[in-house]
Amino acid sequence: MIKPTTPKNEKQRIKSLNSYKILDTLPEKEYDDLTRIASQICNTPIALISLIDPERQWFKSHHGLGASETPRELAFCAHAINDPSQIFEVSDARKDIRFLDNPLSTDDPNVIFYAGAPLNTSDGFALGTICVIDNKPRKLNKEQRESLKALASQVISQFELRKNILKLNAKNKEAKKRNRQLSSFAQSLSHDIKTPIRGIHTIAEWLKEEYGSQLDKQANDWIDIIFLRTNYIDVLTTEMLNYSKATDATIVYEEFNLNDILNKIKDSIDINNNFTFHLTNVDQQIFHSKIAFITILQNLISNSIKHTDLNEGEIHISLTKDSDTIYIAYEDNGPGISIKYRKKVFKLFETIGEKTAESTGIGLTTIDAMIERLQGTIKLCDRENNLRGVRFEISIPKTHSVHQN
Repeated sequence: MIKPTTPKNEKQRIKSLNSYKILDTLPEKEYDDLTRIASQICNTPIALISLIDPERQWFKSHHGLGASETPRELAFCAHAINDPSQIFEVSDARKDIRFLDNPLSTDDPNVIFYAGAPLNTSDGFALGTICVIDNKPRKLNKEQRESLKALASQVISQFELRKNILKLNAKNKEAKKRNRQLSSFAQSLSHDIKTPIRGIHTIAEWLKEEYGSQLDKQANDWIDIIFLRTNYIDVLTTEMLNYSKATDATIVYEEFNLNDILNKIKDSIDINNNFTFHLTNVDQQIFHSKIAFITILQNLISNSIKHTDLNEGEIHISLTKDSDTIYIAYEDNGPGISIKYRKKVFKLFETIGEKTAESTGIGLTTIDAMIERLQGTIKLCDRENNLRGVRFEISIPKTHSVHQN
């Protein structure tokens, strides 16, 4: 028996192999399907996906063979990786000086015929082979050789897919960690900002009440400016915290009635008595993220109330569904939004006019972020019949629900 030589690029090859994090993993159907196909195409009882590490050959899939690994020094595949450019084929190991007294040939599993297609990475390293084995002499035909090469490419594609998924999972894990850190920071910052700002606001109120009559107009105007600025910062920090929660909160699915949600929102917001709600088809059960729907509708309604320029405001909300999607149309009769601003309003801190406590440029961004997390869309468009105001068209994919009406 002649032991296999070690590839010249062995150090780099092992590093490449380890980068896939596949050694000693559990069996997977995708790989077992490939060895089964290889066995059927080549008409052999055994087919393996074999990886060569420093001490052994380990089988990611072993069709027709009970063993999961063998010593590297006995491995036919350890010879195959020394020439990644072609299939390594041994027609009759009993007549090949390299294998005639190899224990794998003289004893179980009685390897007489072997053919292995190297598993070549894009950077030129042969990690192992997909191979077929028989206990009698034979030779692959041209079609079988080409098929074995194609299967080797499929194995490498599965390895690359695995590596990309692992990278993506690692990035997602890191992103979640950073989001948790940012959320914690946002909550802490919100508290640290609100406390002194509210203190300043209280002092300004005290000055106004106790000394307002003794101060001239300019001093009173300055105190009013303090009120405006502290109100703005207080609202800004609250909405930034809401935005942080919307982009980081865990999505939990539950059943709820949209009409009940709207009634609770109306009860929680200081709504002018002159505001009228027109609700269409909203008394329906929905299985989705309750907190997401509350966030979206609460922000829309708050925006309509803040920006109304009429004595009698109107809000129209309608719900429709099909087999895959929930559609919500939201309209008000406020001042509307010019076409040139319609993309701008969804960007963080972007406003049409001056930033005030009523207009921080975060509300619509929070809505957009939440809808994006639900893999939905929101579109701002004109109302029908040239009516004044805004119309938002929201579509959100359904999740699993017992209610499909």
